[in-house]
Amino acid sequence: MHMHASSGNSGMQRVLRFSLAATAVYVVATFYFGLRAHSLALISEAGHNVSDMLAIVLSYVAVYFQARPATDEKTFGYQRAGVLAAFVNALTLIVLAAWIGVSAVHRLSVPVEVQPKLMMIVAAAGVLMNGMIAGLLWRFSGDVNIRSVFLHMLGDTLSTAAVIAGGAGILFTGMTWIDPVLSLVIAGMIVWSSVSIVRETLNILLEGTPSTLSLPEVRTAMQAVPGVRDVHDLHVWSLGSNSHALASHVTIDEMPMSECGSIIDCLNAALRAQFHIHHTTIQLEIKECETTHGCSAPPELEEAGHTHEHGHHHHHGHAH
Repeated sequence: MHMHASSGNSGMQRVLRFSLAATAVYVVATFYFGLRAHSLALISEAGHNVSDMLAIVLSYVAVYFQARPATDEKTFGYQRAGVLAAFVNALTLIVLAAWIGVSAVHRLSVPVEVQPKLMMIVAAAGVLMNGMIAGLLWRFSGDVNIRSVFLHMLGDTLSTAAVIAGGAGILFTGMTWIDPVLSLVIAGMIVWSSVSIVRETLNILLEGTPSTLSLPEVRTAMQAVPGVRDVHDLHVWSLGSNSHALASHVTIDEMPMSECGSIIDCLNAALRAQFHIHHTTIQLEIKECETTHGCSAPPELEEAGHTHEHGHHHHHGHAH
């Protein structure tokens, strides 16, 4: 598989560089004014934006690696670099949300006076900045790596908007408990946006069937190809967030090799057209093999004593 940097890839890099610079400036401002205003919500926003900076750095590195070509050592290239970055980003966000939650509960029991006007001014700047960055990232959000950063920035936009509302509430009512309650809401939003990313990336890293595909539907489509008697040992997994691969055994009638090529072509055409699967490994057979439908069983562990007594075991048949 040969992979080259695309214009979309360079566009991602430009947006991520701009996002990193703007977020760094906002982190410094939010933390400074959060201390001045004694606002846990603003300090939480600063922490949240630090995690955004780390997310953007990880995503930028991942985008760079994704553009590198495949090698003999990395035969699929670095397509999962972005998936791994998204997984780490999401886990970091969950840890941050836990810290914000603990701090907010403590602040509820020990109230602190805040400066609501300063809260609102800084948060308004954050809404503008995060909203702009989220808008720039939106057109690349089909990539799970970029989507993890997009969700960071979208969550920031909503949470800073909530800080403005909270500042107004404190200004007009004097109720300081609004600040830590807002922090709990922000923490909940962070967890909500992160769990879906963790679930999706973990499925890819564990080579699970992509959530957008149904294995029975793939099997049915393959079995509908003329000349195919049976499809088994079928596996579909994701190489990256937008590319899938397939491996399968296909049973056909005995025929000359020259006719087998047309069956392979038809199978690949059906997989491309219906499921957007472009990388396939298909093994043609004329007899049913020992592999049953569904997933391959894990290799059996040999008992040490049994191995020493009888020597090495030789397994025959298909290796999966």
